[in-house]
Amino acid sequence: MIVESAAPVTLIGGGAGTAADVALAAALAPVCVAADGGAALALTAGVLPDAVIGDFDSLPDEIRAQIPDNRLHHITEQSSTDFDKALRSIAAPLVIAVGFTGERLDHQLAAFHVLAARSARPCIMLGATEVIFHCPAQVALPVVAGDVVSLFPMQKVSGRSIGLQWPIDGLEFHPMHLIGTSNRATGPVRLWMDGPGMLCIAPRRILAELVQALV
Repeated sequence: MIVESAAPVTLIGGGAGTAADVALAAALAPVCVAADGGAALALTAGVLPDAVIGDFDSLPDEIRAQIPDNRLHHITEQSSTDFDKALRSIAAPLVIAVGFTGERLDHQLAAFHVLAARSARPCIMLGATEVIFHCPAQVALPVVAGDVVSLFPMQKVSGRSIGLQWPIDGLEFHPMHLIGTSNRATGPVRLWMDGPGMLCIAPRRILAELVQALV
């Protein structure tokens, strides 16, 4: 591990993210790490990252010069994304990922892949209006009636639900056959999953309570 923390960690990427996003995440996850070019957003937000992890192909020299050498962790292999390099190198109860949505669609899809592939490392991805996370064995969502709760399987997976307009009990989800976009809450939602592989997309305003639920 490059970063080991007893507190949640904010991981900052180079996608669509703002200084306000960084501040929101850092208030809940005070240790800050940047994935490669995400160091630029960190500095813009007034945060000197505790570590910068990546292959450094998107880290400008003028940004790199502002980071102490002992905080730069260069991983040279090119078979994984910087998000993957960083997430697998962090040992923490939870990671809030900022700056990994928007911008390039292929990068966003790759980030969703990492959420599922690294499901043993709890991570909430912060978007402009939503949060995205891999469903653990069970989770309670503090949503209200009418909120959109989408479920997107990354592999075959099934589960149970309480509080969804269209319950998922008895359904076998699969990315090529059955997905669960645009479901709606009838009140607080509870999910139980029979295995790994399900991503959940919920309103961004539940972030603070979701952090507590996943920790």
